[in-house]
Amino acid sequence: MIVVNTETVAGHTVREVKGLVQGNTIRAKHVGRDIMAGLKNLVGGELKGYTELMTEARREAMERMIAQAQQLGANAVVNARFTTSAVSQGAAELYAYGTAVVVE
Repeated sequence: MIVVNTETVAGHTVREVKGLVQGNTIRAKHVGRDIMAGLKNLVGGELKGYTELMTEARREAMERMIAQAQQLGANAVVNARFTTSAVSQGAAELYAYGTAVVVE
């Protein structure tokens, strides 16, 4: 599966548009990570626990988007995007979406 954030895939021609596909996941903070993040805020620096959490969430949302594209018979997703939103205090959604297409 080819996934790009552009309208076309270089070197390929879009033959058919299958439609919008999406994948999402909602992740909650871990109490241990939250405590460490609070301490890190005092001294500054990367919040590695949260970085790992978001990396994992992006991977899972993208895998779900790709699975939906495969179900539609697509072999590529164009205009792939990610967005996040707070669902509740301590939980966030990561949403991946794009357009499933068939390319040659």
